[in-house]
Amino acid sequence: MNTQNLRLLGIAAAATLALAGCATGPGYSSGYGNPQPSYGNAPANCYDCGTVTRIEQLAGGSAPSKTGAVLGGIVGAVAGHEISSHTGGSKGNQNVAAVAGAVGGAIAGNAIQNRTDGGRFNVYVRMDDGRTTVVTQNDLGGIREGSYVRVYNGRASVR
Repeated sequence: MNTQNLRLLGIAAAATLALAGCATGPGYSSGYGNPQPSYGNAPANCYDCGTVTRIEQLAGGSAPSKTGAVLGGIVGAVAGHEISSHTGGSKGNQNVAAVAGAVGGAIAGNAIQNRTDGGRFNVYVRMDDGRTTVVTQNDLGGIREGSYVRVYNGRASVR
C-alpha cells in the first residue's frame, strides 16, 4: 500500500470515528411531553434550581444534510478498494468493492447523521424563587418537562 492510500485511509477512518462518536440520541425518553412531579425532593436554598415547565426543539442541525452520506461513501469506497486489493482481487474486483463500499458507507453515514442531528433545545425553567429562565442547549441529558434541574453556566442539568 503506498503512502497516499494509507494517508487517505487514515483520514477516512478519523472522519468515520468522529461521526460515530457523536451518534447519541437527544437523551429523552418516551415520556417527553408528560410532566413528572418533583414530590418535594428539592434541596432547600438552591438559588439556581427549578422545575422544567416546557421544552422546545429548535429547527436545524449543525451539519449540511448530506454530510454523513458523503463522508460515509468516501470511507466505504477507500475501505472496499483497500480490502479487495489486499485479498488479491483483480482491478475489476477492486472497483466493484469500492462501489459497494461507497454505497454501504453512504447508507451508514446518513443513518449516523440522522441520529446525531437532533438540533437544539430551549428549556424553560421556573426557578424556586419564582423567576423564569430559558436556556438553549444541544442535548437534554435526561431532562423532561417536570424535571427538577440546576441552571449553571447557561445549561440545565438534572439535579
